[in-house]
This record gives sequence, structure tokens and C-alpha cells, in this order.
Amino acid sequence: MRILVTGGAGYIGSILVPALLREGHEVTVVDSFMFGQATLLDVCADPKLRIVRGDVRDNALMKDLLRDADVIFPLACLTGAPLCKKDPIAAQTTIVDAIRDMLKVRSADQLIVYPNTNSGYGVGEAGRFCTEETPIKPISLYGKTKCEAEAMILEAGNSIAFRLATVFGTSPRMRIDLLVNDFTYRAVFDRFIVLFEADFKRNYVHVRDVSRAFIHALGNADTMSGEAYNLGLSSANLSKWELCEEIVKQVPDFYFVRAEIGEDEDKRDYVVSNEKLEATGFRCEYDLQAGIAELVKAYQVTKRNQYANV
Repeated sequence: MRILVTGGAGYIGSILVPALLREGHEVTVVDSFMFGQATLLDVCADPKLRIVRGDVRDNALMKDLLRDADVIFPLACLTGAPLCKKDPIAAQTTIVDAIRDMLKVRSADQLIVYPNTNSGYGVGEAGRFCTEETPIKPISLYGKTKCEAEAMILEAGNSIAFRLATVFGTSPRMRIDLLVNDFTYRAVFDRFIVLFEADFKRNYVHVRDVSRAFIHALGNADTMSGEAYNLGLSSANLSKWELCEEIVKQVPDFYFVRAEIGEDEDKRDYVVSNEKLEATGFRCEYDLQAGIAELVKAYQVTKRNQYANV
């Protein structure tokens, strides 16, 4: 297939694009390279890859790129609540407006596979799993704009949306501001962490399983189209405290303690069911302990703090 990946040099894209090339697809990446990343150098020799430095808000550019695509993966995004809060206009124009403009020129036979965030569930009910039928209650600009974009894409038809759990694991475009990545970094270098809202729960998923899910969608589009699917590791609905208990198994001198005062700005607290996606035959392959082990090794390479969307 001919696949257009916007934001293809990002954290997920730099894992997904090489995987698509290995599958034999022709891939066009459009990315602004706003973080100065050089993440796709290893696959530049592949003749099936085209890279375009550009902005998804450039309507003329996108109209030209969309013309030849069979499938669209719109990964371009200001990812995460802090970055969207820092630049709300760019968040709106990149996440929502660019999608609206894309849908105006996209043809009905072009499949769209969209990565939303399950942070749209906001604050869940104690003891109840969030399913795809659970009302959306985003509490951040990031969550609100991503859910708005998902609604437009699903309404347009011939589309699949994944509601991603908090992603973890290493990537050529590394990020340490994601919770598992962040806590493991602190364990390796600081050896301690003070936890605010330590019992708040969320779900997690490895970045390579996210890539695998996109490829799974390509092969199952006929039966999956028109739906949203939670994408997470079912064994990893964990509180911050429970996450630290997992990390200390590999970093034994990691000390963590609950804060007696103060609070976390991020109020997300929910557990998620991934049964709907699993019913299509997809299973995550990378568990949390494997991801933590991978990160511990990676931080011997990347002892730098620029790997963040802040």
C-alpha cells in the first residue's frame, strides 16, 4: 500500500515507519522536525520511503500528498497536556483544524487510522473499567482536541481510531516525559521520587505494540472500520505507586514515598478494558517488565533531558 504518515519522525512514527517499510509498503512521511530529531536516518536508504519536511497545516502541501495515498496515519500532533497548554493555538490548529482540512480533500476510499488518547476518559468510576462506550470526559486541552478529531474522523467513514494508553518504551525519537519512561529515568539517576496522587490509576502500552496495532488495522480494516478501540496492555492498569513497585524490581535502590501535601496537576484516574481490540485477534507482546528493562539499558545511552515534549 501507499501510506502517508504525518508526524512520522516522532516517538511512535520512528518505530512505525521502519515497520511499514519492512512489510513492503511505500511510505511518505511529512514532519516539521520541530524537535530537531534525526530519527529516520537508518531507513533513508530504502527506496520505498519518501520524506517531506513540512507542516500538516499547509493545505496545498497536504492536498498534494494525499492525492497518492491509499492509507493515512495522522500522527502529527502536539502530544501531551503540558505542550498543548503551553501553545493552545498550535494545539487547536495542528490536532483539530488540520484534520478538518484533510477530511475535506480526502477521498472516501482512503483508509484513516487515527491515534487518539484514552486520557479522554478523564476521571473514571471506582471499580469500573472504561470501555469504548464509556462517556468521554477529557480534562485537558490535549484530551479535548484529540477526542474532537477522533469524532470527525469516525464520522467521515472508512476509519479506525485507537485510544492509546500511556505509551512507554524506547524509540529513536526518545521521550522521557511519559510516565513509565519518566519514573524509570528518575529511578536510574535520582534513585527516588515523591508521588502526588499516588493511587491514581491509568493504563499503559509499549510503543512497539502501538506500531503493531496500526499494522493489524491494515490487515483487518474491513471488520474494524468505523469503530474506536482502546489500545493498552491489559495486565497494566496500575496506580503510580504500583508502577513504582514494578520499577523497584529492576532498580532495587529506588526509593518512593507519598507526598503528604500538594497535588498533581494531572487528575486522570481510570482503568481501561482492551477487550474490544483483543476480540479482533490483537494481543500486546511487550509487557511492563520488559519495557522497564529496556529503558534501564537505554538510559545508559541517553543521559540527557532534552527528550521531552515540553
